[in-house]
Amino acid sequence: MTTKTLATLGAAALLAGAAALPAQAQWQPDKPINIIVPWSAGGSTDQVTRIVAPILEEALGTPVVVVNQPGASGSIGTKAALDAPRDGYTWTANAIANNATYSVTGLVEDTSIEDYHIYLHVANVPVVSVNEDAPYEDFGALLEAMKEPEKVTVGTAGVNSSGGMAMAALAEAAEGELGARMVTYDGGAPAVMAAASGEVMATTQLAVEQTEMIKAGKIRPLAVLSDQPLEIEGLDPIPPITNWMPDMPIAPDYFGVFIPMGAPQEVYDTVDKVWAEHVMNSDILKSYAVERGAVFAPSYGDAALEKAMPVVIAEACARVTRGEAVVDPSEIGIDCPEGM
Repeated sequence: MTTKTLATLGAAALLAGAAALPAQAQWQPDKPINIIVPWSAGGSTDQVTRIVAPILEEALGTPVVVVNQPGASGSIGTKAALDAPRDGYTWTANAIANNATYSVTGLVEDTSIEDYHIYLHVANVPVVSVNEDAPYEDFGALLEAMKEPEKVTVGTAGVNSSGGMAMAALAEAAEGELGARMVTYDGGAPAVMAAASGEVMATTQLAVEQTEMIKAGKIRPLAVLSDQPLEIEGLDPIPPITNWMPDMPIAPDYFGVFIPMGAPQEVYDTVDKVWAEHVMNSDILKSYAVERGAVFAPSYGDAALEKAMPVVIAEACARVTRGEAVVDPSEIGIDCPEGM
């Protein structure tokens, strides 16, 4: 089912939305809700947000509009959401580790994950893929080439994106020996398209952003940043990165939508109920995950934060290790393990 079809179905259900709202809920929005996606259209965050938005729209009985506002590794759109009135009508969407760590790198000042009420839907994994004409048949061969200065170009959505963080993790696991050059784009979709067209040789963006180009034979997946093979409907399993880097730390990368704190409590109570009763049981979201290589993993509130803290800690503390931090993670409540 296409995104356009899903949006049409969601709009058609608006009149029934009030009846779908749980009886205990107090908040019934009377104007559209905007979800700011701080990346370009077609990327991982945009894709899944456009799947979830119609589900929310139907349950809440009001339009839920996805607004793309890319730039500066997702920080521009994120700041716009934080600067908007805290009335419950402006949300944002992202990988949770981004929202939790923007202040560590100085991209968004004076913010932390405590600024949001959290709603997670899927976990995503980066995949290392190369252009169809690249000479590398497995990740081991590509890794050797990546150690040579400027020999391999890798398309990502920037240092703060999942693809950029994957590059940094690979360099760290290789003990800083990678000479590959990262080329940045405004989102995961254009980064993947650059690899498919041959503008760059490889990409480390998320599986959900690469699936169509992999199925079309435009790029070849060599490894998934996981300790288990990745199975995507219609494709051969993608081998885990631990086949070549057995000690590489792995943490699931959770994505979701986030409502800035400061709105009336009834907003969060209502969306909690909608998330539990509609998103956490959504067959449409489950199908998206299976088809795209994501993990269906909805949660919200404290349970969501607990689930996501391993990737939040890993990414915040890795920035310290790599000298990218301008704010110590401890200042925003993230304690790095000894030795990091």
